[in-house]
Amino acid sequence: MQERQHVEEIEQVLEGTQTGRDGFVAASWRRCVEQYGMDPTRAEPAHIVTDSELRDHRAQAEWLIGAARTSLQSLFRQVSGQNYVLLLTDAKGVCVDYFGDDLFADNLRSAGLYLGSNWSEDLAGTCGVGACIVTQEPVTVHQDDHFGNAHTRLSCTAAPIFDSLGGLAAVLDISLLRSPTPKRSQNLAMSLVTSAARRVEMANLMAESRRDWVLRISDSPEFLDVDPEAAVRLDGAGRVLGYTRSARRLFADGGQILGRRIDEVLGVTVDDLPDLMRDRPTEDRIIEMQGGGALFGHAIAPQAPRTALRSTRRGGPLAGLAGDDPAMGHLLTQAAKLAHTNVPLLLTGETGTGKTKLARAIHMTGASAGFIAVDCGGLTPDALHAACVNSTGPTTLLLRRIEDLSANTAIALAALLDARPCLRPLSTTCADLTELPMSAALFHRLAGATLRLPPLRARRDLGWLLDRVLQRRAPEDMRLSPSARAELLGRDWPGNLRELEQVIDVAVALCEARVIDAPDLPDAPQATQTIKAEEPLEQVMEACGWNMSRAARRLGVNRSTVLRRLRKAGLTPPE
Repeated sequence: MQERQHVEEIEQVLEGTQTGRDGFVAASWRRCVEQYGMDPTRAEPAHIVTDSELRDHRAQAEWLIGAARTSLQSLFRQVSGQNYVLLLTDAKGVCVDYFGDDLFADNLRSAGLYLGSNWSEDLAGTCGVGACIVTQEPVTVHQDDHFGNAHTRLSCTAAPIFDSLGGLAAVLDISLLRSPTPKRSQNLAMSLVTSAARRVEMANLMAESRRDWVLRISDSPEFLDVDPEAAVRLDGAGRVLGYTRSARRLFADGGQILGRRIDEVLGVTVDDLPDLMRDRPTEDRIIEMQGGGALFGHAIAPQAPRTALRSTRRGGPLAGLAGDDPAMGHLLTQAAKLAHTNVPLLLTGETGTGKTKLARAIHMTGASAGFIAVDCGGLTPDALHAACVNSTGPTTLLLRRIEDLSANTAIALAALLDARPCLRPLSTTCADLTELPMSAALFHRLAGATLRLPPLRARRDLGWLLDRVLQRRAPEDMRLSPSARAELLGRDWPGNLRELEQVIDVAVALCEARVIDAPDLPDAPQATQTIKAEEPLEQVMEACGWNMSRAARRLGVNRSTVLRRLRKAGLTPPE
C-alpha cells in the first residue's frame, strides 16, 4: 500500500502537482524519471564498485580521508549509540571511508551503507549523497523522500565538503537503517554533520597553510580559538590563497575569491594580523567589516622553515611534502620554481609515491585559478572536451596515469592543448618513459620538464613521514612505541606512501590503548621480506641513516650479514 502511494505521489510531481515535498526532492524525482529513465517500482540493489575501482577512488581521495579521519571518529563516537552509520564519499558519490557497527555489517552492506557503494543520483536515484552533490548544500532525504522503493526506509542526512579552492571535494553522510517517521527527527543529525564537514574543511586548510598566514573568523569570541565558523589562507600581501566554504559570506558580491585582498571586505591588512594572534584576549580581537558590522579574528602566523634545506623552497603545500630528505628537497625546490611558469610537467614514480599530491601542491603554489583533474583510463574525447569546455582563464589540467590514454583521446588531447593555451597540463605516470604509448608530438606537449618522485625505501625522512601520517590520521595523544617505530622504519614499503597510510590506519584501528605497539601493526607483504638483489647496498644504508639494525630489517637478513657485506664491498659510513 505504501509503495503504491509513493509511486502515485511521484506521478503527481511529474504532472506539476505540489505535494508538500521539499523542492530539491521533487526536482530530483523529475530528474530520475526524465533524465535517468528510472522506474520507482523497481527495487534496485545497492551499486557497489569493484575492489580495483575502490582502490583507485580511495587513492585519489587519500588527502581527504586523512583530513577527515579525526572529525569522523569524533562524530561517530557521538552517534554510535543511536545506530547511525557514517559515510565519506568522494565528489563522484563513491564511499571511500566508513564508520558503522560491525554487528549490523550485513544489513548495512545490503543497504549500500558501506565502503565502495556508489550513491550518485544517476545510479541510486534520490538520496542524501546524490542530492547533496547536485545542490552542493546540506540535505536530509528521509524515508520516502528516496526515489527507489529499495531505500524508502533509510534516513540520510548529508553535507558537502569543499576543498580550499572552492571545489566540491566530498560528501559526509550520516544515515539510519530505521528512523522515526517525522523528518524533523533528523534535525540534530543535520547540525552534527554540517559541523563535522566544516571542521574537515578547516583541518584541510590548516594542513595546507603551514607556510602562510591563516585568518580564522567567528561571530562570537567564545568559539574563536576552538571552533571558528570560517577561515582564509593569505599570502604575504594579504591575497586569498584558499578558504573554507563558510568564508564565502565575506565576499557577498559573488565574484572570484581566490587572489582577492582581504582588506577589500574586512578592515584589516596583513600588517594587522599579528595583533589578532592568540596572545591577546579573544574579545579584543575585533575585525570591522567594510559593509558594517564586526567579527572576531584569530590569526595564525606562517611557520618558520625548520632547516637550511627548506629555506630555498617556497612555503605552503610544497613545503609539507617532505622532511629532511636531500633528494625530495631538490625536487621540491625545482617544483617551486616551475610552479610559477606555464611549463607542462610530467610527474613520474612508482605507485603511491605521491604524484597526485605533488601535482595539487604545484597548482596551489602557482598562479592558475582553475583546476581540472581527469583519469586517463577509459577517458573518451567527448568526456575530455566536456571537462575542459568551461575553462577560460589560466587552468591546471591534471592528467592522471597518461599511460592509459587511448589513441583517439591522445589525438583529441593534443588538439585541445593547441586550441586552449590557457590549459597547463600536469601529467602523472607509473610507466617507464620509453614505454609511454603516445606520439613524440604529444609527449613534448606534456613533458616540458620531468620530476621523478623517489620510492619510500630510498627516502631519508621516513621517520618524519611516520610522525606526520600518525598526526593526521590518529587521535592527538596516540603515539608509536619504540619497537613499532623500529619495525616500520625497517620495512621496504613497495606501496610507498599509500601503503604507509594504510598501515597506520590499521594500527590505529587495532590499537586498544594510546600507544601503538608492534603487535598492532599489520604484517608486511611477504614479498618485501626478501632481499632485492637490484637494490644497491649503499643506497639502503643511506636511506637507513647507516643504522645496521634498521638496514637488516629492511633487507630481511641478520645484522651480522649486513656488516659482512659492508666489509666485502668496502663501504663505510660517511664522515
